[in-house]
Amino acid sequence: MAVRPIRIIGDPALHTPTRPVEVFDEALEALVQDVFDTMAAAEGVGLAANQIGVDQRVFVYEIG
Repeated sequence: MAVRPIRIIGDPALHTPTRPVEVFDEALEALVQDVFDTMAAAEGVGLAANQIGVDQRVFVYEIG
């Protein structure tokens, strides 16, 4: 889908409480794919949605 910019220390988005996921729909599926794509591009092992500026309680990880 898309690689999004990762927020860094000091960004207000990282200090804002996140909202629970309440609807499991295509928008959530797209968000999860974006988080996975961004994590892969950064060569990371885990990434939360708020680290790309989305205030939803979503976290992905990959164990190689």
